[in-house]
Amino acid sequence: MASLRCFLRSGKNAVSTALRREFHRTPPAAVQVTVRDALNQAMDEELERDERVFLLGEEVAQYDGAYKVSRGLWKKYGDNRIIDTPITEMGFAGIAVGAAMAGLRPICEFMTFNFSMQAIDQVINSAAKTYYMSAGLQAVPIVFRGPNGASAGVAAQHSQCFAAWYGHCPGLKVVSPWSAEDARGLLKSAIRDDNPVVFLENELMYGVPFEMSEESQSKDFLVPIGKAKIERPGNHITLVSHSRMVSLCLDAAAVLAKEGIECEVINLRSIRPLDTEAIETSIIKTNHLITVEGGWPQFGVGAEILARIMEGPAFNYLDSPAVRVTGVDIPMPYAKILEDNSVPQIKDIIFSVKKTLNV
Repeated sequence: MASLRCFLRSGKNAVSTALRREFHRTPPAAVQVTVRDALNQAMDEELERDERVFLLGEEVAQYDGAYKVSRGLWKKYGDNRIIDTPITEMGFAGIAVGAAMAGLRPICEFMTFNFSMQAIDQVINSAAKTYYMSAGLQAVPIVFRGPNGASAGVAAQHSQCFAAWYGHCPGLKVVSPWSAEDARGLLKSAIRDDNPVVFLENELMYGVPFEMSEESQSKDFLVPIGKAKIERPGNHITLVSHSRMVSLCLDAAAVLAKEGIECEVINLRSIRPLDTEAIETSIIKTNHLITVEGGWPQFGVGAEILARIMEGPAFNYLDSPAVRVTGVDIPMPYAKILEDNSVPQIKDIIFSVKKTLNV
């Protein structure tokens, strides 16, 4: 009888040990998602989540968007939520701002932000200033989105970067995503924000795939507006950029790493508010700073960053003058060889890094 009890006890212990054992689980593989699809998913989920959200703009409905960012949304949500407009930016931007004032949450698509010049009075005077002028009584929850900056072969009137234009204006939030994760998380945050948000995409990034984790594919995933991200850690020099220029910085950093130079690459994500603290923290570590942007140099994003660093505590940690790499101070040429020489290239970043570090 005693031996039987001993056997049963040992069997029970064996079972409890087996139950406690944790089996090895392979983490789920990251999924490849293009920036275009990430934007589409974000709008789809927010349209489904909140019936006040709607999209309007030129060719966004039946044609699925000029760049196919709104593909499938018209068929799913119909004419009341996905609205094709006439070719009048001033008109449909005004309709969108009025709808936001009335309690809806519009997404206003510009086929390109160059065309937003037609509607800048609505963006600045109607959307950006109303919350302040109404003493906080009238919010304007609206997202102005579309491709921004240089593309390929579209010349002077379709190649401007508006990050500095809109970043100059109080009352607006201005974001500039690079990756699919940025695009998805920032667009969802922008749609839920009670302030007008200018959402600057890039045409050349739409078809670029990025790995997205399981977490970033969640319907609750948000990227906070106003927080930069370190895309590559380093300790020799800080490279700060936004949108497509982040890709060039990472490529330049990979080349320089083979020569023993470790660059810290910061993806701004947000232009206004600007995450100055993240840049300062990096400078304290690396003691050198280069900003990289596709826009013009005068009064640009890089100029603002350099001014803030000079005025703040991180200035004392710089071992050499901070440097800007920017687009050339001319209207964009049409000829490809001239266009290539008008926007920053990887070689320009490498040259500036080596000059700054005196190597």
